[in-house]
Amino acid sequence: MALSKEVKSEIVKKYARSEGDTGSAEIQIAILTEEIKTLTNHLKEHKHDFHSRRGLLKKVGQRRNMLNYLFKTDVTRYREIIKSLGLRK
Repeated sequence: MALSKEVKSEIVKKYARSEGDTGSAEIQIAILTEEIKTLTNHLKEHKHDFHSRRGLLKKVGQRRNMLNYLFKTDVTRYREIIKSLGLRK
């Protein structure tokens, strides 16, 4: 369930910290969140797709690690990304 180039470029534009930024923690977390949403919708329809379920769990773990990193390094950036993505309700 790869995201299209258009969706990724929109995420990069929205969460870039500076001009030419493509790999900051915020961007990676936002892309992973979008991929998690699409995989979740896919798994609602295809309940027995265990290979995709494993990929979903790996992406959730990657996002969790990125969020932990951001929390340790810069709490204000962590809070901003959590608020903008609607995580931790």
